[in-house]
Amino acid sequence: MTLFSDLPGDEGLPGPRRRLAMIALTTATAMTVLDGSMLNVALPQIARALDAPAGGALWVANAYLLAVAMTLAIFAALAERLGYRRLFAGGLAVFTLASLGCALSSSLAMLTALRVLQGIGGAACLSIGPAILRTIFPNRLLGRILGLNALLVAASTAVGPTLGGALLSWLGWPWLFAINVPLGAIALALGRAVPDNPQPASARFDSAGAVLSAAAMGAFIMAADACAHLGTADRARQALVIYGSIAVAAGWAFVWRQRRAAAPLVPLDMFASRRFSMAALTSVASFVGQGITFVALPFLFQTVYGDSALHSALLFTPWPIGIMLAAPHAGRLADRYPAAILSSIGLALLAAGLLSLALLPMEAQAWDIAWRNLLCGIGFGFFQSPNNREMLSNVARARSGAASGILAIMRTFGQCCGTAVVGIVLSTFDRDLGGGAAGMHAIRLCLAIAVASTVMALCISVGRIRHARA
Repeated sequence: MTLFSDLPGDEGLPGPRRRLAMIALTTATAMTVLDGSMLNVALPQIARALDAPAGGALWVANAYLLAVAMTLAIFAALAERLGYRRLFAGGLAVFTLASLGCALSSSLAMLTALRVLQGIGGAACLSIGPAILRTIFPNRLLGRILGLNALLVAASTAVGPTLGGALLSWLGWPWLFAINVPLGAIALALGRAVPDNPQPASARFDSAGAVLSAAAMGAFIMAADACAHLGTADRARQALVIYGSIAVAAGWAFVWRQRRAAAPLVPLDMFASRRFSMAALTSVASFVGQGITFVALPFLFQTVYGDSALHSALLFTPWPIGIMLAAPHAGRLADRYPAAILSSIGLALLAAGLLSLALLPMEAQAWDIAWRNLLCGIGFGFFQSPNNREMLSNVARARSGAASGILAIMRTFGQCCGTAVVGIVLSTFDRDLGGGAAGMHAIRLCLAIAVASTVMALCISVGRIRHARA
């Protein structure tokens, strides 16, 4: 039985239309993921081409992340009111046109502004991706399709640096953005098959909640960025205090608003479901561990081991390969077995892999690094698909958009927390950071915190098993 075969009583779309909608969604997802993973290798060339400082070029990447983080919750709420198809098509159109503008940019300011637009369009697509998948496919296939979606994201992440390097060598940096134009046109043409949500909400939009959400997430991203410069910039501590205070105040006000609003931006009553709330907490803790590792490993490879950026990327490749190997199987198993058990197995493997990375010797061979990263990827792939299924399947179909937005927010929040942790640790060791024992100690401390965060996620996940049995 294939993904596009129909059975009596199936929810979702009929097989032929299901296929078209799936192609549109996977194309849009691949575009948004590739855009981020390809760009980092191009920042030095972009800085030279636009006669801009290297620090300024970093905002070409940061502007996109900031725009996505600030608008995820907003678009998840709008999806409940505008409909999935309209929001998906609008976000994809903005992303595609902004990509064309990025390719034609003649200054750093112009490119950065268009990257903000790209992020807004990308957030509109990413915030409702899992919700659209749940609307397209019947519940009996939800785990399998979420596993394939994780496979797509991992493959795009793994291929991104290589594809970006090839485009840079052959055609130049504008083509990193221009490649999105034909892909976006194809996805837009097929996007007519994307369904609308079953029961669009008619309540008024929570404008105050939207402002508070954007302020909280934006300030939190800026505070995390300030953490990365605590040891090198005198103004970083001041920035951390300012942005951290804004993030805490706006976050508290946002929660206060959501508890009292008639039509809240993020319905907090979904967390009344113990299975949903525990899956969300598990997701945050696991992404903190992953976020720490994704930032710490490049420092380990390049600063401590002295590898080049290209070699570092190759050393990291086994991680997404592990996700590609595990996620589809985990998703398929999640349709038959309890997601909490599968997620706990994945987290145990991830914790073991992170611990093995923390115990890397001062001079490690490539194969020794590769198997540890592969184990981490297999563990994370085995965790993510079942856990996402647990979150989506424990809310009504009409609220899939809100659940999808919460899932994306948890991922972004966790990764930013991980970045902040690495920034604080590395800034503490900044004067001694290098290829010696002090640098290795700093990286090991980061990875030890990643292990602790993952073990915390494992404990929460095991608690779900006990709750289900009770």
